[in-house]
Amino acid sequence: MNVVETRSLTKVYRGKRAVDRLDMRVAQGDIYGFVGKNGAGKSTVMKMICGLVTPTEGEIALFGGEEPAGEGGLRIGALIEDPGLLPNLTATENLMAKALASGIVNAPDRCAETLALVGLGETGRKKVRGFSLGMKQRLGLALALIGSPDLLLLDEPLNGLDPEGTRAMRNLIVRLNQSFGVTIIISSHVLDQLDRVATRFGVIANGRMVREMTAEEVQVECGDSLRVRTTDPARTLALLEEALPKASLRAEPDGALSVSGTVDQATVAQALRASDQTVLELTQVKRDIEDYFVELMEGGARHV
Repeated sequence: MNVVETRSLTKVYRGKRAVDRLDMRVAQGDIYGFVGKNGAGKSTVMKMICGLVTPTEGEIALFGGEEPAGEGGLRIGALIEDPGLLPNLTATENLMAKALASGIVNAPDRCAETLALVGLGETGRKKVRGFSLGMKQRLGLALALIGSPDLLLLDEPLNGLDPEGTRAMRNLIVRLNQSFGVTIIISSHVLDQLDRVATRFGVIANGRMVREMTAEEVQVECGDSLRVRTTDPARTLALLEEALPKASLRAEPDGALSVSGTVDQATVAQALRASDQTVLELTQVKRDIEDYFVELMEGGARHV
């Protein structure tokens, strides 16, 4: 079942398309990494999903079509931009205000459970104005979780966190997904951290979806590859396609070949020797995940 499905989703502000005919599918149980540059439209998409912004065109179906956008109620929790914390209140008082406004049953117990879940159970009477950035992020997450949502939208939850805070937030996201079955959409510029938790990815550029893919597909495309350069590139390509049917081969602009997949350097070298190819270069290349996503985003932007 798709927890979120959008079809030709569009939002126009002052004649400019912030989101442009976007198709998006988030399956139940996904941790969906939503990747894009600043201004690409990620926050606007999230706001439309949870009903904070009305689409100009297109459709949003939630929970397999059971509910339209904006009517998910407590089934949707969101931490988008500023969580709206009250600085002169404690963490418990902030959470109680949200719980009572939402009609949560047994609000005091639920607030205590949620604060303990996000690691703020011992803050006592400390006012929020004295919280660190990481603590404020956790409290914002607690506000999103107070209704025990089935879908959680997190917009840049790792922003400004130190390594310890980043690790704690990352572990909490995985726990919410694996132990409580929460489907999560998370946007982040910290791509190496996002890569550690996401099970699927969606890449957006200039309001349009460039590509959706699984984490496994990203690993294959972003994993180690071999750079092969010979005196006869066309012949080498034909030979390797026959010798390595499970490998992925790509011709580079300079005439070299990129070989990726379940192959190693020795296997490729043996295949080239057996065909009497004159090898000019055979090196292993590791592709950086940030470079990979930047290439996708820039490629998508050029085709808009």
